[in-house]
Amino acid sequence: MMARFFVPTARAVALGLALAATSICAQAQQPSAATLANARELMEIKGVKNLVEPVVVGVVNQTTSTILQTNPGLSKDLDEVSAQLRTEYQPRIAEMTNEIVKLYAQRFTEQELKEAVAFYKSPTGKKILTEEPKILDESYARIQQWANRLQDEVMTRVRVEMKKRGHNL
Repeated sequence: MMARFFVPTARAVALGLALAATSICAQAQQPSAATLANARELMEIKGVKNLVEPVVVGVVNQTTSTILQTNPGLSKDLDEVSAQLRTEYQPRIAEMTNEIVKLYAQRFTEQELKEAVAFYKSPTGKKILTEEPKILDESYARIQQWANRLQDEVMTRVRVEMKKRGHNL
């Protein structure tokens, strides 16, 4: 009888200690106001708002496009509603931007963020900010082309190997 009482109590104590430790760790990981400020400055320099803003516009546009497919006569009203919603949902951009700021503040120290800000304010940092989106776009296009060629190559090889096993694909 005592063993049955002890096991649930021990579990409860262990769970309580684990929750307390998690709470302490979470509090210890909360970035300082200065760290958050540096992370925010870095995100402003890197233009994180420009990454988030099109999502709101895209979601509104996609939603109205979906409705238009089955209700084409609603075009005028949906255009008005879309404009209204894009304005109404602007604060949500700040909401997501704040989440990204927190992620940076949790992963980098205040000093690291200061150094990153200083770097992106330098001529080289400014050039990276200008050129990196172009490089990423071009990289994506090249990766897609490469993947298509690789897929063709793999398909050819699979057919050859399957033919050796008596399968014509």
